[in-house]
Amino acid sequence: MPTAELSQRAPRPLAGGLKTDRLGGLLGTEAMPLDEALKRVRRQWRADTHVAAGSSVRGGADSLKREILEKVREYYVAAHQATPFAPFASRVPYAGRVYGESELTNLVDASLDFWLTLGPWGDRFEQTLRQRLGVRDVALVNSGSSANLVAVTALTSTQLEEPLRPGDEVITPAATFPTTLAPLLQNQLTPVLVDCEIGTYNIDPALVDAAVSEKTRAIMVPHTLGNPCDLEQLTIIAARHHLYLIEDSCDALGSCYDGRPVGTFGDLATISFYPAHHITMGEGGAVISNKARYGRIVRSVRDWGRDCWCAPGESNTCGRRFGWKLGDLPQGYDHKYSYSHIGYNLKPTDLQAAVGVAQLQRLDDFVNRRRANFNLLFNGLKPFEDGLILPRWDARAEPAWFGFPITVRDGVSRRALVQWLEDANIETRDVFAGRRCGFLAS
Repeated sequence: MPTAELSQRAPRPLAGGLKTDRLGGLLGTEAMPLDEALKRVRRQWRADTHVAAGSSVRGGADSLKREILEKVREYYVAAHQATPFAPFASRVPYAGRVYGESELTNLVDASLDFWLTLGPWGDRFEQTLRQRLGVRDVALVNSGSSANLVAVTALTSTQLEEPLRPGDEVITPAATFPTTLAPLLQNQLTPVLVDCEIGTYNIDPALVDAAVSEKTRAIMVPHTLGNPCDLEQLTIIAARHHLYLIEDSCDALGSCYDGRPVGTFGDLATISFYPAHHITMGEGGAVISNKARYGRIVRSVRDWGRDCWCAPGESNTCGRRFGWKLGDLPQGYDHKYSYSHIGYNLKPTDLQAAVGVAQLQRLDDFVNRRRANFNLLFNGLKPFEDGLILPRWDARAEPAWFGFPITVRDGVSRRALVQWLEDANIETRDVFAGRRCGFLAS
């Protein structure tokens, strides 16, 4: 019936109506499935009721908890204050954890709730990071390496129209961290290695385009040391050849390209929360999903391969736990214990997520300090460009630097430079597989 014939008090627009296909056009992605949307509502309710105001406790426990957390703050001041820096005597680490009393109190707060598996703090972290990045979904995992494994494995799912299959080629840089490459081999895919550019240390888009063959199905690119790749060219190449694009953003939380956070360009992206990275949970990582269909697959692979979407500790959220007919299984088979993927258990704990919530609140400050440190090093080394190749970056990029990469020119001894820095108590590391590259702490 036309809306004009409904005797509505207020006129309705002629093009009105709730149509998910139109919504998908506006959002640039398909609408979230109903079961996933309901799950999100339940998980948000759980996060709000358990975490807000320091978790829900009753009676004298509330007062006792406040007293404990106040003592934790006092303990932080007494035991965790930084020592004064002394040049050439104090060690300058290439990276490391930076934390305050809020990380410690969140950790103890979560431990008092004794929710040891991923739970309300994890929900809060995922929601906060999802909103910050403006992405469809964020799924916490126990490391950046696990995030890469989950992302690649998710794209092999038979629930996709065109999944990756054994033998398919995936283009990735020759100079990269081992766990960017390892998931390709673990999923029986064929890595096609292309070189990186000196100065950016990122994959060369021209070489990527030249490496595409009829067997190529995906591109997996890390943003080296927080320096964004040329995402304009990479997304064009991926679209032209109908390739999946996975961004390994483990080094790059806080980096932007053309005004958008890295990790929001590809089909999937990954982040690491190891102590060396921009924020830390100790161990931890996340998989970013930019299309609705991927989020549920990612969580299934992370959560043993389960087909059920109930959160841990919940049962029968859909009200039909024993009412499904699933494939060749008998009618009424327990949906909570049915599995649609070869999966793993790669979740972190809620204690780690509690630390991450506090760290996220400090991310802007961390990024600003990293950029300031980078500029200090860049300007200080500028007079030595006759012997050093200093880093460069795309004009559209705003890196949140993980470290300061340099390459020595012919006639300069890399070994001698590294030894001088180490003798001065300044740590160095190789840039992945770079033969003549090292980087300084920023």
